[in-house]
Amino acid sequence: MKPAPFAYHAPAQLPELLELLADDLSDVRVIAGGQSLVPMMNFRLAAPEVLVDLRRVPELRGLRWAPDGALTVGAAVTQAQLLRDRRACDAFPVLAEGIRHIGHPQIRSRGTVCGSLAHHDPHAELPALALALDARMTVASAQGVREVPADDFFVSYYEVALEPGELLTAVTFPAQPADAGWAFRELARRRGDFALVGAVAGMRAVGGAAAGTRLVLFGVGDRPRRIAAVEQLLDGAAPAERLGEVPALVAAAIDPVSDLHASAEYRREVAGELAVAALAEAWERARGRGEDQR
Repeated sequence: MKPAPFAYHAPAQLPELLELLADDLSDVRVIAGGQSLVPMMNFRLAAPEVLVDLRRVPELRGLRWAPDGALTVGAAVTQAQLLRDRRACDAFPVLAEGIRHIGHPQIRSRGTVCGSLAHHDPHAELPALALALDARMTVASAQGVREVPADDFFVSYYEVALEPGELLTAVTFPAQPADAGWAFRELARRRGDFALVGAVAGMRAVGGAAAGTRLVLFGVGDRPRRIAAVEQLLDGAAPAERLGEVPALVAAAIDPVSDLHASAEYRREVAGELAVAALAEAWERARGRGEDQR
């Protein structure tokens, strides 16, 4: 099928783009890579009257580094562009590993980091990675700019905390501790498919115990879920002694649904297993990095 007719704008400056979003009272959608929006338009699942292309806006391009090591990714930056940046991959290895699981190289060469975040498929990798890394979303409109933490940005299925006229212009990933261990795991029917379930884990090793534990699961409900009960269980303990308790805590914290790909019961069981595997891997990396720092 082909998309319904629409008007197309490609502004060259951010104020012009934001004015288009503010002034047009019709159904307006923003496009960058188009890897999610274009198929939806072709199947008439989305029929915007106006399409605003942000790729010509210079303020939305490129990676920017803060003096403290935080990385800001502009809205026009593709997933492949981030993967080609050695500094970004070295500083945020779990982010790079998760992005490598997105679709295929052709998808990553067009799909943008911010586009995936704003689209918010709860089975997608980037929303979970943003939550695990304490990312901050920069949101702009003709009225001004505000910052939204990842904890508050993802609302429900394909819904994020953007008001009419607002645009996600960038995402910032705070610098990670040099001694932090990490792991990314997902289960998909085929490489490149959306994950049935996935897990992102991180922690530090301090005196033989875990510290700063982070566990985020995706594909288990209407948005990525941070499993606070597991984080509290492991912090201050030797993870190997407590991992057996993780599956039950995970099962109680998530609310997966059944669909044609997997049942809720299967997703709940897999989530527990992936959580244990990811946490164990993150702990081993944390111990190794801790030794390297000494």
